[in-house]
Amino acid sequence: MRSVLKVKRNGKIKEVNGDRVLAPGGIAVDRNLDLRIEMIQALIPLALKEVNAMLQEDLECLTGKKYGRDDGSPGLYRWGQQWGSVYLGDQKVAVKVPRVRDAVAKSAVRLPSYQGLQNPRRANDLALAKVLKGLSCRDYESCVEAVPETFGLSASTVSRRFKRASMKKFQELAERDLSGYDLVAIFLDGKTFGDDEMVVALGVTMTGQKVLLGFVQTATENEKVCTAFLRGLVERGLKFDRGILAVIDGAKGLHKAVRTVFSDRAAIQRCQWHKRENVLDYLAKEIRPTWRRKLQSAYEKPTYAQAKAALMKLRAELALLNQSAVASLDEGLEETLTLHRLGLAKELGRSFKTTNCIENLQSLVEQRTGKVDCWRNSEQKQRWLATTLLDIEPRLNKVQGFHHLKRLRAMIEIARKQGLGKVA
Repeated sequence: MRSVLKVKRNGKIKEVNGDRVLAPGGIAVDRNLDLRIEMIQALIPLALKEVNAMLQEDLECLTGKKYGRDDGSPGLYRWGQQWGSVYLGDQKVAVKVPRVRDAVAKSAVRLPSYQGLQNPRRANDLALAKVLKGLSCRDYESCVEAVPETFGLSASTVSRRFKRASMKKFQELAERDLSGYDLVAIFLDGKTFGDDEMVVALGVTMTGQKVLLGFVQTATENEKVCTAFLRGLVERGLKFDRGILAVIDGAKGLHKAVRTVFSDRAAIQRCQWHKRENVLDYLAKEIRPTWRRKLQSAYEKPTYAQAKAALMKLRAELALLNQSAVASLDEGLEETLTLHRLGLAKELGRSFKTTNCIENLQSLVEQRTGKVDCWRNSEQKQRWLATTLLDIEPRLNKVQGFHHLKRLRAMIEIARKQGLGKVA
């Protein structure tokens, strides 16, 4: 009879039709070896009894019932027991293992269930998840689940498993095929890791979904490295022939790289927040709040003509206070108004007028990597970043206003044909 598997919300076991209830969801499951092992490794409080039951089933299957006659395999007989260990989740548990002897071959016969339970199956992923959430390798052993019979893995073992699992994540992200994504926008921004900068690329599909495209390690956001990085994304399948919106913070290296690789197929949106803060850096602290409000109000105008007029009016006022601030405002001003020129500032401004989308991503990365106080080498940095990005990606929300992305693509193409995409 099949076992009906279920666990109550309070975690207690329940009996259904005389069968022990083990797995969540009320699922009826065959007692095949792989599935039973996976169940056992997920439910440590129940696992020890189930392990013993499985071992006894194997023993009876091979040798027959105890004191029975001719109901087992010929030549096999019971040969006592010995201590062994099995994996339950990412922990090891000591168990007594029945021994079976083959009289003909004069050798021991291993129980199939015992062999399966010695395979740590998801241990690498479990170790990766726990370390990524903040549990250090050093504290791992003392923080195992409260089952007296279990003994935790050593710090070195956890560290090796984390390295193996995180390296797979890095390879997964680095080799991700981008040809299947219909991208309409790309965010580019750098994050500091020790003495290095990691430039991350975040794409937005036509359905508004955010997709991690990759990252590159560099000392600064220089043109040469960023150009090679973007070309690498294109080689992996990134499509931009129908136009793409590139949202950047104003770094010159990123700007030149986008122009070099995407040419006039990219409409560059400079981050309005960074532009505003750059201008304020030239002003006295006591007048910064006032000018922050003025600049913000100008950028919130719904049309290009209104926003440009408001900014030019502020420019005239600013010229009386600080010519350096004026020069900062002039630099790349048109590209801070790209969404306005495309006629989509109201519909898509919240998502694309600043680099907030990727800045929020970087803050989530910091929550997971900020506890690392010693970056030993490049591999460690790249493994951690790739693992963190892939862990965060499924939780990213769609961009606001994604219903207008088809219009965005159409307007980028129109602007390209009119030569507006080349405006510096």
